[in-house]
Amino acid sequence: MSWRDQKFVRNIFIFLAVMGPGIITASVGNNSAGIATYSLAGAHFGYSLVWSFIPMTLALIVAQEMSARMAVATGKGLADLIRENFGVKFTFYLMLLLFIVNLICLMAEFSGLAASLEIFHINKYISVPIAALLVWLLVVKGSYKLVERIFLIISFFYLSYIISGFISHPDWKSAFHQMVAPEFNLNLESTVMIVGMIGTTITPWMQFYLQSTIVEKKISADEYKHVRLDVIVGCVVACIVAFFIVVACAATLFKAGVRVETVKDAALALKPLAGEYASWLFAFGLFNAAIFAVSILPLSTAYCICEGMGWEEGIDKNLHEAPQFFGLFTAMIVIAAGVVLLPNFPLLKMMYFSQVGNGIVLPLILIFMYWLVNNPDIMGEFVNSRTFNVVTLLTICIMIGLTAMMLVFALLGFG
Repeated sequence: MSWRDQKFVRNIFIFLAVMGPGIITASVGNNSAGIATYSLAGAHFGYSLVWSFIPMTLALIVAQEMSARMAVATGKGLADLIRENFGVKFTFYLMLLLFIVNLICLMAEFSGLAASLEIFHINKYISVPIAALLVWLLVVKGSYKLVERIFLIISFFYLSYIISGFISHPDWKSAFHQMVAPEFNLNLESTVMIVGMIGTTITPWMQFYLQSTIVEKKISADEYKHVRLDVIVGCVVACIVAFFIVVACAATLFKAGVRVETVKDAALALKPLAGEYASWLFAFGLFNAAIFAVSILPLSTAYCICEGMGWEEGIDKNLHEAPQFFGLFTAMIVIAAGVVLLPNFPLLKMMYFSQVGNGIVLPLILIFMYWLVNNPDIMGEFVNSRTFNVVTLLTICIMIGLTAMMLVFALLGFG
């Protein structure tokens, strides 16, 4: 074997060793609430919003790469860096805001889990408690390596949506035309939908989770290029999966004029329009996404708050070493699962508006990241490039602009 071949094989093994945080974080961005949002986008707007995936993919890569770079450059999580540079009092209020937003998102994920299994005639009073208990046992009793391996396996099941998209026989010509030469028609409904799509593609908690897991995995600056590849692959695949969800619903539900009110409606409506297999695959993908997010969302929140407050955190710790970490994780699961079990709980509304909330909070988190990643005292040689700064600032401005438009449309009564 030549020197170049040996180097190539060595790089593959290093990549496989560090692989995980980027792919897992980007994949779980396509959570059940995200699938609900993408399904509504396809069912209500057809192919007209698929153009948004190009800028969203670029923005997601930039945001996630900055988080990964901060992790390897500093060896600290994002909340830890915010506390050190902006103070404990400010960090406390930020952590409180994130806790509230993430708790609503977790309720949305339990809602998605319940909705997915109702398609297979399993009552939510059975599915939600069992799922909550299994997730709790996995994190509290498992190790980081075990949890990461299970999360990676779950990530691959998102391929069911790509298969479902092809089975739906979409109009590829129209889809790609709208992607490269879109016809813009912004009103309140479409603006809220775009904010929701961005909010589920690039969520605030994803930045905290990615950085925390890279730190816990003890990935060094020497392995940065492999982490970067992990992040880029994860972001691109996650956005492709989301694209296929929109396309599948556009090709079937929008074409047939079906207005879905629940994710269950979307999956069941696919059966006569695209066949039983497409319907089953859609429902299975929803369950997979929900159980994935139900595991990671409370974990991400526990990481974030414990870092921000300077408490011990990590899956490899035990209950005595990190009581706040496991206490927060447990409390979020119990509260979210309990609320979803309430009679007549509005499943789809909770799932959709949680993503809009993410879209509103996102610019605030990106502003902190922008300041930190451009500080040479913190980042050293890993400071942002001019290109990354331009994309980050554009994302911040666009999100603030879309949020302002959404509020103006609502106040003026434009539909």
